[in-house]
Amino acid sequence: MTTFFTDAFRALPASELEAYHQAVFMHMDTPWAADLRQKYWRGLLRQMGANVRIGCGVKIFNPQYVTLGDNVVIDDGCKLMARSERGITLQDGVRLKRGVYLDTEAADGYIEVGKRVYLGTGCCLHGHKGLEIGDDTLFAQNITITPYSHKFDDPALPIIQQGGHTRKVTIGRDCYLGMCVCVLYSGDIGDGSVIGSGSVVVKPIPAYSVAVGVPARVIRGRGDRKGETP
Repeated sequence: MTTFFTDAFRALPASELEAYHQAVFMHMDTPWAADLRQKYWRGLLRQMGANVRIGCGVKIFNPQYVTLGDNVVIDDGCKLMARSERGITLQDGVRLKRGVYLDTEAADGYIEVGKRVYLGTGCCLHGHKGLEIGDDTLFAQNITITPYSHKFDDPALPIIQQGGHTRKVTIGRDCYLGMCVCVLYSGDIGDGSVIGSGSVVVKPIPAYSVAVGVPARVIRGRGDRKGETP
């Protein structure tokens, strides 16, 4: 039987021991390790409310710019990348399912998630100029919000050098976004709206609308039994 990793541990220099133990405890799926992670992050985050649960393998970049309200749950494998002082705010009762990725991207970017918001597995959300999500909104799995669109008008210049369009994106309160929805920089979503699975939002959606398709278009208002477009 090979002893490669056992031998490596025995040879581990003293300067690497803290990193080794941190890696172990951050990934241990036991109640004791979960309590230890809570104590660790409480000492680093800008603010951490009561009854917060942080899962295994969670990464938080610049935790001093991250605020967590009461009863926040961050499941295994989530990543919070706070690249600006305004950073990332998760208000009371927010739940991030496994593998959610939040990234403020720019020096003036930020992400603010309202109370009791649910972000499903694999959601990938960016806040180049700001992303605001209202209370009680639900995101299904694998939703992408990228408020940046590259310019590509000059074929003689690499696209990466041409800059792009960006702005703050707002998702209202009590919205429901189905699986694999994509929201671009030009698309806000009004309060109470529903976006069908697989839709691509490229322009503002009025409040209390039901929108589907690529690009997403409003097919009716919520509660409109006749299915008429508002």
